Amino acid sequence: MEYNLKMQNNIERERIYSRADNKGWKKWGPYLSERSWGTVREDYSVHGNAWGFITHDMARSRAYRWGEDGIGGLSDNKGHVCFALAFWNHQDSIIKERLFGLTGPEGNHGEDVKELYYYLDSTPTHSYMKMLYKYPQQPFPYTRLVDAARHRNRLETEFELVDTGIFDENQYFDIFMEYAKNDENDILIKVTAHNRSAQDAPLTILPTLWFRNTWSWGYEQYAYKPILNGISTTQIAVDHKLLGKYKLYCEDADELLFCENETNSERLYGIPNESLFCKDGINNYITSGDKKFVNPNQIGSKASARYVRTVPGGDSVTIRLRFSQDTHNSQPFADFDEIFNQRLREADEFYDQLQSNVVDPELRNIQRQAYAGMLWNKQFYYYNVNEWLKGDPKMPTPFHGRAYQRNSSWRHMYTANILSMPDKWEYPWFAAWDLAFHTLTLARLDPHFAKRQLAVILREYYMHPNGQIPAYEWNFSDVNPPVHAWATWKVYEIDRDMNGKGDIDFLERVFHKLLLNFTWWVNRKDVNGNSIFGGGFLGLDNIGVFDRSQPLPMGGHIEQADGTGWMAMYTLNMLRIACEIALTRPSYQDMASKFFEHFLHIAAAMKNLGGQGISLWDEDDQFYYDVLHTPDSSMLLKIRSMVGLIPLFAVEILDDQLLEKLPDFKRRVEWVLTNRPDLASLVSRWHEPGKGATHLLSLLRGHRMKMLLKRMFDETEFLSDYGIRALSKYHGEKPYEFNLNGEIFTVKYVPNESETSLFGGNSNWRGPIWFPVNYLLIDSLLKFYNYYGDDFEIEYPTNSGQVMSIKEATVLVAERLINIFRRDNTGNIPAYNGYQKFQNDPHFKDLHLFFEYFHGDNGSGLGANHQTGWTGLVADLIEFLYQHRQQQEPVHAKVL
Repeated sequence: MEYNLKMQNNIERERIYSRADNKGWKKWGPYLSERSWGTVREDYSVHGNAWGFITHDMARSRAYRWGEDGIGGLSDNKGHVCFALAFWNHQDSIIKERLFGLTGPEGNHGEDVKELYYYLDSTPTHSYMKMLYKYPQQPFPYTRLVDAARHRNRLETEFELVDTGIFDENQYFDIFMEYAKNDENDILIKVTAHNRSAQDAPLTILPTLWFRNTWSWGYEQYAYKPILNGISTTQIAVDHKLLGKYKLYCEDADELLFCENETNSERLYGIPNESLFCKDGINNYITSGDKKFVNPNQIGSKASARYVRTVPGGDSVTIRLRFSQDTHNSQPFADFDEIFNQRLREADEFYDQLQSNVVDPELRNIQRQAYAGMLWNKQFYYYNVNEWLKGDPKMPTPFHGRAYQRNSSWRHMYTANILSMPDKWEYPWFAAWDLAFHTLTLARLDPHFAKRQLAVILREYYMHPNGQIPAYEWNFSDVNPPVHAWATWKVYEIDRDMNGKGDIDFLERVFHKLLLNFTWWVNRKDVNGNSIFGGGFLGLDNIGVFDRSQPLPMGGHIEQADGTGWMAMYTLNMLRIACEIALTRPSYQDMASKFFEHFLHIAAAMKNLGGQGISLWDEDDQFYYDVLHTPDSSMLLKIRSMVGLIPLFAVEILDDQLLEKLPDFKRRVEWVLTNRPDLASLVSRWHEPGKGATHLLSLLRGHRMKMLLKRMFDETEFLSDYGIRALSKYHGEKPYEFNLNGEIFTVKYVPNESETSLFGGNSNWRGPIWFPVNYLLIDSLLKFYNYYGDDFEIEYPTNSGQVMSIKEATVLVAERLINIFRRDNTGNIPAYNGYQKFQNDPHFKDLHLFFEYFHGDNGSGLGANHQTGWTGLVADLIEFLYQHRQQQEPVHAKVL
């Protein structure tokens, strides 16, 4: 994808480039998770029951071991001091201290947050941030949400908070939480609650400050316990030996409340408490009015300022706070509004420059909220696997060991970093292939942060000694697609185009670690040593007839079209990186040669599986399939899925100008092509220069590519009005069936949530549209266009009679993806099909959620609804669309 992002500095951009780490202006940020209960890290059960060990109901009373959570919160870069907002509508039996949702087993499609909240704005250094939470004035329907999900099966949709009708009469608060930094350690906080009903309504606002509990686990080196102290009703003093002294100034607070961030063992386990004032003390006091739950001496490790306000109907109230290392004496709010306005102006200036190509106000709003979601989804991620497996010397309840030792082969893994999360409620944990996609959008905001994300998970305290990159928290040993090299090159390109110079040191550093990972793939996932790869899961969850991560029920193994396509892509990514480094460090030409030849061997193997005469390409269907090898036979699994499109990803362009600068590499390439005609025949048109004297390396020749594109652009198969489906619609009428000893295994096109529990949760690649693979397809097609140019024409859509260049068709696919979020000719946004409240209500209609995936037929948002991580790629697609519009006229198709 082309980038033209060279920018002049502005104040926020100067802050970004003042430091490359997460200190300075980025020391404090939205690093607090939205869910720590129900995570693997907090699970000390015998059998690995993460969802049951600490539930939402237990969370207010149980001290966390590895992280913290809250609403609209922030923390320092090591999560020692945390701040978040809590609320009480004077109706609920508990305060709204953390977001509610269903556990994996409770939801009919897996874990599912049951709240409405939106990330509206953030600068990369978090000098300004804004978030919205919609809080009902009626009792929150906790029980109804659980019961409704319990009575729905996999064939039914999820029951959402809006389905309860609780917003129908506008009896709710729009609570805006805003932050503005005066400097690195001086943060202004503004909370504005709008009453959207016509009637006055009471609201208690509880800005809450606390320390992550590091002292309760029996380790002498962590025995130190920091202190919060109250000063009258308006100041909370913070004393932490690592961070120093701060104050939280609370303008016009009614009172200050203190307790300890320690477990209420009596409530949870019937064991006497060590503390008189436990973690749930403030909750208990607010909901009962009994002051015995809070410390009258105004001291503790958790504290809230209490604001009880009656919000007039149709009106709002605002409270102001300031968290600062400075001493402001009697006037901490004298310059408050001035600073807030200045930071907002700087944020607008930053985005005006970043979005200078995008003139459509609707698309600018979508893009800016996508960027906001990317930046709000940062999290302090802490996990010492060795310590966790052993259990702590002192725990709220005795540790009985683990019958199921999850991640037991990853004892070396010790993470304590700010990481980009897929979704801080539904997926608030490490996920490697998600992270790779995140970095592309993050690179346009903050190249330093994007590069650090790619580098850190290759460090020795993440990567396994055998070279495997950890997959995700639930199973680090699972196999994710090898997209890290691709993301590294893309981030390098974006950074280079923004700053005028490529970061070769970054490229070289990552390249060395990726060599280890590449070797792991070759040694562990090429079962027969014939350059055909399996891998199992590969991120595509339930795409196949069997769970590909598990042993096959009939024995044998699968050789995967996607696994082999991914690895062919990996070799070409490594080849391109090696060539770039070799321009300044010529010795890397040897590595470029190595990956060139490795790519040829994979291409040869795909054509003829290790000499067995079986090809992953089926001449009858003109499509790629997996091959199933059983003890008795081998056969193609003829499922028309994303698996068969992934070989398109393996494409790279080398131009003559580059080759002339790398003479050793050029000589080796020419030698191979001359002396190995069997391999030379696999390189698409190497001796026929393309557009601008370029040469194409691809698994696909022109004919095969055209045949894949014919299926991909067929609206009765892969092409939806909203992008490329994960499974062909052909399987809606003709499901794929596999007969195993009389038992029928079926793969059917399902455009929405999964109908099968294969791979669990709400995972579903049997029809919906996923942004990451769509983005990879677009990126790959642009490379094909850069080689073939305008003369290579395809029919788009298939059977439409319209022909155009590859780039023109690619632009139209990008537009279909963008159209998920923009209003159609009926005035509705496809992502919110079925919810007129979201379409028309003035307090909803310009707000955006960035879902995990989308309905294959109507574009409705599905799965996790804050998965801005990879769906945030819509921001890049909008940029691409406008660059195309600047470069040429709108797409004009020819008619056959």
